Amino acid sequence: MKKITFFLFLFVSVLTNAQKFSVLGKIVNKNQEALPGATILVKETNQGTSSDLNGAFKLNLENGTYTIRISYVGFKTVEKNIRLDEDKTLTIVLSADENVLDEVLVSAVRATADIPVTYSNLGKKELAKRNLGQDIPMLLNYLPSVISSSDAGAGVGYTYLNVRGSNSERINVTINGIPFNDAESHGSFWVNLGDFASSVENLQLQRGVGTSTNGSGAFGASLNILTDAVSEKAGGEIANSFGSFGTRKHTVKFTTGKINEHLEVSGRFSNIHSDGYIDRAFTDLKSYFIQASYSDKNTLIKAVSFGGAERTYQAWYGLDPQQL
Repeated sequence: MKKITFFLFLFVSVLTNAQKFSVLGKIVNKNQEALPGATILVKETNQGTSSDLNGAFKLNLENGTYTIRISYVGFKTVEKNIRLDEDKTLTIVLSADENVLDEVLVSAVRATADIPVTYSNLGKKELAKRNLGQDIPMLLNYLPSVISSSDAGAGVGYTYLNVRGSNSERINVTINGIPFNDAESHGSFWVNLGDFASSVENLQLQRGVGTSTNGSGAFGASLNILTDAVSEKAGGEIANSFGSFGTRKHTVKFTTGKINEHLEVSGRFSNIHSDGYIDRAFTDLKSYFIQASYSDKNTLIKAVSFGGAERTYQAWYGLDPQQL
């Protein structure tokens, strides 16, 4: 009798564990508009489906705990944990990914993995680790084939970028896809852009002939810079850095965040001073960066203004006739 009871209990248990339940869901945006074609993936089973024209989907799963991953082009990916012991109905709201719009600004001049161009990408986090007030050429000095130099020796003021032996006159620089090089000499004068790295979202350095869209000056290299992305939340930052040779940097940043879900204004004001490594080679830089943005589902418009004022004292160690 005991054996019969045991086998009956085991049989009922297997039936219970094998029971399946339905997950009915709908994918919408924050305006409750359906998102057709969204990808729904169950991470534990790799079972997947997509939403229909009404944003609806259905999954049949056994009793258990699951993580459902929902992704849709132009929207932030969402992961939702559910405990399934009965049929469930879900409504999942996806938020627009503003960074997707930002990439459109540089898509014409950025290299990707399928393009035969040697390049390096630097994001905001990597730049922040290295940004101690020095100019952008000095922040790129650790990359392959890059040599940076500074007149005063402290990395601020008159700094220069050389890539594979080509100087700045043969390096095409674009900011948000717009040429930055001087129209006459084709050089780039970073002395007017003190602390510009604090306003950079990401950049790409292409070594050799690159994907320039504005002339033949890019046969040495191309440097494509994208300024700060639109911020969802309001905030501010005050930063101070101090270093050798009397070098110091003071920065104030702010952003209003999204106003009425569309408008955003951000800015930065910086002051950099250095006595310089070389005697009597001081640098005193003041710079600003102002950006106003309008964005919606299909549009991103930016108005950007930046510049600076500089006071520098140039000095070089001379050579006597015997050294020559």
